[in-house]
Amino acid sequence: MILDYLKPLFSILPEVKTPIHRQDFKEKLKWTAIVLALYFFLTQIPLYGLSPLAVDQFAQMRAVMAGSFGSILTLGIGPIVTSSIVLQLLVGAKILKLDLSRHEDKATFQGTQKILAIVFTVFEAAVLVYTGSLIPTDNSLLGLLMLQLIIGALLILFLDEVVSKWGFGSGIGLFIAAGVSEAIMVGTFNFLPTKVSPGVMPGMIPKFIQSVASGSPDLTILIPFIATIGVFLIAVYGESMRVEIPISHGQVKGHGRIRGSVAKYPLKFIYASNMPVILTSALLVNVSLMASVFEKIGFPILGHVANGKAIDGLAYYLTTPSSLGVVLTDPLKVLIYGVFFTGFCILFSWLWVEMSGLGAKEVSKQLYNSGIQIPGFRSSKRQLYKILKKYISALTVLGGAFVGLLAFGADLTQAVGGGTGVLLTVGIIYKLYEEIAQEQLIDMHPMLRKFLGD
Repeated sequence: MILDYLKPLFSILPEVKTPIHRQDFKEKLKWTAIVLALYFFLTQIPLYGLSPLAVDQFAQMRAVMAGSFGSILTLGIGPIVTSSIVLQLLVGAKILKLDLSRHEDKATFQGTQKILAIVFTVFEAAVLVYTGSLIPTDNSLLGLLMLQLIIGALLILFLDEVVSKWGFGSGIGLFIAAGVSEAIMVGTFNFLPTKVSPGVMPGMIPKFIQSVASGSPDLTILIPFIATIGVFLIAVYGESMRVEIPISHGQVKGHGRIRGSVAKYPLKFIYASNMPVILTSALLVNVSLMASVFEKIGFPILGHVANGKAIDGLAYYLTTPSSLGVVLTDPLKVLIYGVFFTGFCILFSWLWVEMSGLGAKEVSKQLYNSGIQIPGFRSSKRQLYKILKKYISALTVLGGAFVGLLAFGADLTQAVGGGTGVLLTVGIIYKLYEEIAQEQLIDMHPMLRKFLGD
């Protein structure tokens, strides 16, 4: 297999060590807080040599990419997610034959993903610098500008690894939630006038109060704020939805089976979580990047780019609509973008479920080996698989379509922090809450550790 040639590189890649003992709640919380503080510190380090005329090509997806434009974290999590997209598509298409339930194949996947992330870091930094998206104050600083972008992206890569091994959740989710939360707070409550609009409050609440005080209240100012609340409530509702399958536990004793009490096995409606939205957003960012590359070399097959934004071609139709008004001015763009975004959310939802051990085959195997069966059905792995496949397949498609449509609709309303960003943040915080609650429960009742598979 072609990945065998990469294995010698795995041993020389820098790596965050795995803790030799189980981390308790306070230790995980400490490392999560340290990484979060470092992330915010890095967002405040500006790119040396960047011209003030530089335009943020991905302003509408900035929160989702967990990057801060103009800082060394301008690339954000883009290279990490892009490498994940490429590998998932290759494994899903069976081009790379990896069984992620095997420890060896999983290690190969993770090592390959890290190498690809480094490759995409260099590629994306070169594209932004040499296509004119990031304009230097002097052409002699092009190399230095690119080097700073690479260093920032690599720091994000290893901070993500620290969180995954030593903290709660994943660094990618933590950085997205942090960036979106900051954008929501600043966009809603900021009362410090900017140089661009002196005398006008930039935050929505202060701006609305200012309009009331001037005698001409403007309720349209609050539309993004109301949309943010709406997306938040719908996302929380979606996260709380479950399909509960009745199960019973039995233990074999002699030639008989002692049946335990009947319980319920919950399957989340948003079964693949919000990862499909992250992957789809990263894919759209790369379409715009490639449009810039092709135009630079004289083959604008994806469309033309002006001032860092696609103005025609496929790249234009796959750029997030700027406002709800685009529905009237360019309905074809909205339709194409909506169909593409939702369709790829469904595709990535399926890929993520199959590759992360959440598929019906893996789940039924785990339940059967634990002595779980469904009351009223013959106790067999095949029967368990048939029943779970019916539910998991439907939830994978419906959940992917739900998050895709919600993110698409939220972006149209210009929700604060980006509609996609708000949706992702709700899912990330909800999952983080569940993980923290479980960790506290384990610390209080150590006997639960074996039961929960920890």
